[in-house]
Amino acid sequence: MLATRETQGGEADHEARGEALARRLMEAVARHPDVSSIGFYWPVAGEFDARNALTVWMGLSAARSAALPVVVAPRQPLVFHAWRCDSAMKKGRYGIAVPQEERVVVPDLLLIPCVGFDADRYRLGYGGGYYDRTLAFWPAEKKPATIGVAFESAKCDALPRGEFDVPLEAIVTEASIY
Repeated sequence: MLATRETQGGEADHEARGEALARRLMEAVARHPDVSSIGFYWPVAGEFDARNALTVWMGLSAARSAALPVVVAPRQPLVFHAWRCDSAMKKGRYGIAVPQEERVVVPDLLLIPCVGFDADRYRLGYGGGYYDRTLAFWPAEKKPATIGVAFESAKCDALPRGEFDVPLEAIVTEASIY
């Protein structure tokens, strides 16, 4: 599935789908007017790149912030470090970029990458369980809103579900908000 997503269409098509996804994503975020901090992900392997959309979103209010996940140790919850478009970056665990600044942010909303997803808003990730573990660890009274982000080509008829899997509140693609 991942290989299909990465190679589908070509660069111009990927860019057009990314622009459409950015518009839908901002529509989905607008449904959460009280959100002041968004945790998102550094794009890898052809994933949607939310950095430009989040830079625009943050520019609308000085009170808004964004943060990237950091893997502190295997099988541990993620922590989120503050990010801005001019943040100095370094390679984190698994070679994924993380902010050099280590100021911890507790996001109100998480944008979660989906390798695959189904109509019930369950997602397939990369298999490390980091987001599931992080959400399970989060205090119930402060749980963030959750929005999965994927290209429409990642939609599946049904995904296998583990006992700890929880559906996301929404999944956004270039074609729809589920």
